[in-house]
Amino acid sequence: MAGVTERTQVGIIGAGPGGLLLARLLKVHGVESVILEARTRDYVEGRIRAGVLEQGTVDLLEEAGVAERLHREGLVHDGVEIAAGGRRFRIDFRELTGKTVTVYGQTEVTKDLIAARLAGDGPIVWEAADVVPQDIEGDRPSLRYTVGGEERTLACDFVAGCDGFHGVSRTCLPAAASRTYERVYPFGWLGILADVPPCSEELIYARHEDGFALASMRSRTRSRYYLQCSLDDDVSNWSDDRIWAELKRRFGPQVAPHIVTGPSIEKSIAPLRSFVSTPMQHGRLFLAGDAAHIVPPTGAKGLNLAASDVHYLCRALVAHYRKADPSLLAAYGETALARVWKAERFSWWMTGMLHRFHDEASFEAQMQRAEIDYLAGSRAAQLSLAENYVGLPF
Repeated sequence: MAGVTERTQVGIIGAGPGGLLLARLLKVHGVESVILEARTRDYVEGRIRAGVLEQGTVDLLEEAGVAERLHREGLVHDGVEIAAGGRRFRIDFRELTGKTVTVYGQTEVTKDLIAARLAGDGPIVWEAADVVPQDIEGDRPSLRYTVGGEERTLACDFVAGCDGFHGVSRTCLPAAASRTYERVYPFGWLGILADVPPCSEELIYARHEDGFALASMRSRTRSRYYLQCSLDDDVSNWSDDRIWAELKRRFGPQVAPHIVTGPSIEKSIAPLRSFVSTPMQHGRLFLAGDAAHIVPPTGAKGLNLAASDVHYLCRALVAHYRKADPSLLAAYGETALARVWKAERFSWWMTGMLHRFHDEASFEAQMQRAEIDYLAGSRAAQLSLAENYVGLPF
């Protein structure tokens, strides 16, 4: 038994945006929680992540009372552009669906949620090491952990595993009842972040014979670009000048003159994978976000899927505490997975359409070109992309 025992209603593992948003929404509805985070606050607030928010995610942040800075600084986008084969065309989200997306960095979302949490919502235990969920199959689960060399126990009613792909939560699922589905893509994304104005008002997704490219942004003065690259490549092989030159080449003569270059403030290579682990719950342990699923970033779904998981889990926990209704908790995993698989499909489809997988003379490459050509001329195809990109209903 640990030396110090504390008590709360919901123990949350992980102070990423999913865990923080869950804690904030629970507090709004009168449910108490404690967050255990393995890293320091500086580390969590400094992580560079994407930030295209679906309308449903924005709505949740409004419900959580943390959307003031988002609305002041976020960039509302009515659509995206696709560039391929020397041409560009635009998918108009607002005209097709009546909805938009908002560009606001995940780092900023995390900072806003941490500030709200520390303003009086409840504790975040930073540098909580060796977290071990215990007795999750009974009605009195707990989290054992160590902080500052002292062993502690957090007794709770439920455990929310929001600790990411490499976290401890998923390992607590019984092997006999668990199943994973995975696709590891044979390439990565080389990303560069620079304090230069974006080359376009909206994101540009480009398919080039030598690989995918994406023009994105974090603000009106900070740009984020990506290039498809080999998985065994190394950032040291890519000088800033080489990256800018390759971006201009892949985006082509229509976009290249608008790319403002400058020194990078961050460069990295990230692998791409599609991953789903089932079930998303066992006993009184509930997984949310990257602890249960990963999507390739092509569809801008990672943070948004975590937010939809949190929506379902918060609603279920509130029903338990306020109405003594266990039905939503019992159905949480199946409810969340239904939306997860649709987002996985969309991200897989976007990745398959825009990246180089095969030789340009292959049948598969001709199918990619045909897919993009169909998308360019079909309102029905554009509507399908638009309604998935802005986010399917919760």
